[in-house]
Amino acid sequence: MKAGVFQFSPRFGDVRSNLERVRTALSGTDAGLMVLPELCLSGYQFVSMDEVRQLSEPVPDGPSVRALSDLARSRRMFIVAGLAEQADGKIYNSAVLIGPEGWMGTYRKTHLFFEETLWFSPGDDGFRVWEADGMRLGLMICFDWIFPEAARSLALAGADIICHPANLVLPYCPDAMVTRSIENRVFTLTANRTGSEARGGKPGLRYIGRSQATGVRGEILFRMSEEEEGVRVAEIDPLLARDKRVNEYNDLFGDRRPKLYGI
Repeated sequence: MKAGVFQFSPRFGDVRSNLERVRTALSGTDAGLMVLPELCLSGYQFVSMDEVRQLSEPVPDGPSVRALSDLARSRRMFIVAGLAEQADGKIYNSAVLIGPEGWMGTYRKTHLFFEETLWFSPGDDGFRVWEADGMRLGLMICFDWIFPEAARSLALAGADIICHPANLVLPYCPDAMVTRSIENRVFTLTANRTGSEARGGKPGLRYIGRSQATGVRGEILFRMSEEEEGVRVAEIDPLLARDKRVNEYNDLFGDRRPKLYGI
């Protein structure tokens, strides 16, 4: 199958324009799975709680999920997109999984980064996996990458592909995702954004781009540049992620000894 990412620089606060860019970009690909960046419809650098409330939406009944559902239906694809979610009086940094039949599920970011802790409630639903047309998809968001437990939890739950919306400003993640793929024998799709934001007198944030797809043995299937915008796609076989054999004597999960891992 074909799976990929759309790397671009969202315009802060202009949800309609960002949705149109997503629609145009994804209409030009025949990939079955596409991953978009973290908070790709709102932008990232908030300066007030009022902004966060204004740019967040209920899921699945908000306008952005409806628009993405229409796109997924027309393209017969699965889409993972980051957005700000309103729920039960709280706001979460979330990612939605949407398929040809509509919204399938939501992941709320577990490990908040930097000023996200001012605006968002940390997710507490854990890491789960969804079945999607023969694929097993796990979701995590940006800073989750630095905690190996996140990707390991998804792999133990059966994920073939880890979809990873991100707004990366630290340079380490692309290389770290190679390790995440090797240590779990899963595919990873990291969709980062480009450009920079400097709002409300705050120090500017510069995003590193470098979205990538990584194979189950750590091979980089593609890695975009820091400034490149557009869609990149790789051919992958999700079933390869279900073979955890390292060699004829070792099995990655079969050789685990969890009783010895406790503190």
